[in-house]
Amino acid sequence: MAAARSASWAFEEVTVKNKAALKHNMDLVMFTGGDLSDTNLPNYGQSDSCYLCTAQDNVQTNHMKTFNVPIIYRSPLISAIKQQRKQQDRMKKDFTPTLLDFGPVRIQLARHFGFCYGVENAIEIAFKTVDENEGKRIFLLSEMIHNPQVNNDLLSRGVKFLMDTSGRQLIPWDELSADDIVIIPAFGTTLEIEGRLQDMGITPLQYNTTCPFVERVWNKAEQIAAKEYTVIVHGKPKHEETRATFSHSRHHTPTVVVKDMEETHRLAAYILGTQPAEQFYEEFKGQYSEGFDVTKHLQRVGVVNQTTMLASETQAIADYIKQTIQEKYQLADNQVAERFADTRDTLCYATNDNQTAVTGMLEEEADLAIVVGGYNSSNTSHLVELCEEKLPTYFVSSEEKLLSRDEVLHWDFHHHQELHSTQFLPQKETPATILLTSGASCPDAIVEGVIRKLLSFYGLEHKVNEAIETFG
Repeated sequence: MAAARSASWAFEEVTVKNKAALKHNMDLVMFTGGDLSDTNLPNYGQSDSCYLCTAQDNVQTNHMKTFNVPIIYRSPLISAIKQQRKQQDRMKKDFTPTLLDFGPVRIQLARHFGFCYGVENAIEIAFKTVDENEGKRIFLLSEMIHNPQVNNDLLSRGVKFLMDTSGRQLIPWDELSADDIVIIPAFGTTLEIEGRLQDMGITPLQYNTTCPFVERVWNKAEQIAAKEYTVIVHGKPKHEETRATFSHSRHHTPTVVVKDMEETHRLAAYILGTQPAEQFYEEFKGQYSEGFDVTKHLQRVGVVNQTTMLASETQAIADYIKQTIQEKYQLADNQVAERFADTRDTLCYATNDNQTAVTGMLEEEADLAIVVGGYNSSNTSHLVELCEEKLPTYFVSSEEKLLSRDEVLHWDFHHHQELHSTQFLPQKETPATILLTSGASCPDAIVEGVIRKLLSFYGLEHKVNEAIETFG
């Protein structure tokens, strides 16, 4: 018998018997850690312990799902490092970084980073769709993932975006025909857009790259809606994933979006009745479902999230709402479930792993941190936030932003502008130590490119090949 690693807030404890069909009330079950070699569960994804099983799986096979991702996104160095760490730490308990010691410069590489299951799944489906439909017009609802290289590669192959990331229409709906192919991005889409496509004769889910962990959130919202809970979504209101989750949730139950703890505090005031109800509708304009009654619909609630938000912030928000409900209704701990739904099992494994790996990396002494990823990537910006709390941090989209040993172009996501900074790398007699990680939509090849560029400033580019041999 094998059991999943249990964390206090992030994962659901699951036990599975050998060769037994998995029966569970969730569409997806995630196993993290534990020896699952004799459970005959299919292992999906590159993560060394991400086990997903659909309700339809008979649990009769034992294989690792690998994705057909273009080789240009892979990195010999990063693949070798990840494979060695996987073999050394199959239980995923070690979140210390990997030290790449090149003498004058030392790079501490986060334990977990880069493409997650959902991203690799989306890339495989999108590129396969292009390959198998030569001559057809192919559209993406919006950017498939928040990485410029991947999106530009799809554009170069003739794919067109119908909307930008904020939902602004780029190509009018009436220009589509029933013969066109429309790909749903990894963030998912709204029920309204699905319906619009259906009305045009386009099957909306035929080319669907929605991340299964996003769908898991939708399923949880539907489950607690059936028990008459209102759903509170922790997410960025304009983010594609949050818009999709809001749409799916409000179809089943009253729903409201909070973007951060500050908005949560304001929402709690309406739960407690310390703010006039009519003020809610202006304060949360555009963030609540039609017909939302603030005097009725905040009496029984559950919290789900945009999967790329800071997991610790989602947990803090859920805890705060829970405490507010307890205070309002004077509930003992064993009575809380009457008014607050347990939704801990909706947090994304990759988001949690990458953020925990950054926390582990930050325990090392270093001069600076570099975080690589798309500038509009939510999960990447949260990694930047974590690093900024401790040391100088540079958010770059690729090695091209590293101009020289002294200069760097980097993104200030707080003010939405690219900055030009000098005195980038430290000038000192002792080795410079750099912390390095990337977002879940960033190809490993770009991370290797950053490493090579850093080494070139020290005349050490040749050391990359030596490192590949060391880890290979």
